[in-house]
Amino acid sequence: MSAPESRPSLDETLRAFRQEYPIHVDIPVAWGEMDSFQHVNNIVYFRYFESARIACFERVGYTQLASELGQGPILASTDCRFRIPLTYPDTVTSGTYIGEIGESDFVMHYAVLSHRHGQGAALGSGRIVSCEYKAARTTPVPEGIREQLSKLQRDGCDRTPTGAVAWAGGR
Repeated sequence: MSAPESRPSLDETLRAFRQEYPIHVDIPVAWGEMDSFQHVNNIVYFRYFESARIACFERVGYTQLASELGQGPILASTDCRFRIPLTYPDTVTSGTYIGEIGESDFVMHYAVLSHRHGQGAALGSGRIVSCEYKAARTTPVPEGIREQLSKLQRDGCDRTPTGAVAWAGGR
C-alpha cells in the first residue's frame, strides 16, 4: 500500500504561482461577494482578473501613458474557466502573464489561487486592444509598452499552467 501523496505547503504553492504569474495581487474575499448559493458570485472572478490586469498596466506604464496621451488599453474580450467555488473567509492571489503580442493587441492569461484551498480556483484570458480614446480607434501598441509586455511573456502561451499549482479537476 502506497503512502498518500502530500500536498505542497501554501508557501510553496504561492511561490510556484508567483513564478508562473509575474504580476500578482493578494485580495481578501469579502463576505458581500458571496451570492444566494453561498459561494463567491461568478462576476467577482472577473474583478479579480481586473485587479491583476490593472497591476500589470501600472507596472508597464500603460496607465500613465493613457492619462498623458489619451492612448491606452481597452479590454476587448475576456473569459473564465471556474475550477472550485470560493467562499468567505479566504484570500486569493490573482495573477497574470502576457501571451501573444500583436500589432495593436495582446493577450493576458489570468489565474486565481485560493489560499484556503491551496489550489487554483479559476483560469481566464483577456484580449487587450491599444486604443486612441478620443478618436475611438485602435492604434499600434506603443514600442515602450511592447518592450515591457514582452518581459512578462511566458513560453508556450497556451493557457495551460505549468503544473506547479494544483488545479481541481485537472487542467
